[in-house]
Amino acid sequence: MSSESKKPADQPAPSASDIAEASAQLVPGTTVGMPPTAQLFWAVIESTGVLVRGFGAVSATRLGAGQYQVVFSHDLTRSAYVGTIGLTGAVGSSPSGEIAVVGRFGVPNGVFVQTFTSAGVAADRAFHLTISS
Repeated sequence: MSSESKKPADQPAPSASDIAEASAQLVPGTTVGMPPTAQLFWAVIESTGVLVRGFGAVSATRLGAGQYQVVFSHDLTRSAYVGTIGLTGAVGSSPSGEIAVVGRFGVPNGVFVQTFTSAGVAADRAFHLTISS
């Protein structure tokens, strides 16, 4: 079994509906390097898990305290993920915190996001996510 097919201990398993929804609009990825059709996808997610806006973003779900799944329209398994804590509007002051992003186990066009307080405690935070694929 490859390391990509093993469920990480800290990610909850995706439900059958998560996998079905994610697969509905899946575009195949490449195995080496960036294809000529390389794209940049992005999403802005509310702390409740609501997808506020994005490009190529299909859905967002809050999975638990500080845990989110964001699904895009393309296969992201060989992509670069960048996330930052931030408000969903154009002005204001965001609470401090930390963020970790990785591919979503079992959902090739999904991203698993964890947000924390500055002390490292899981906490719901709004965030911005960019994917280079």
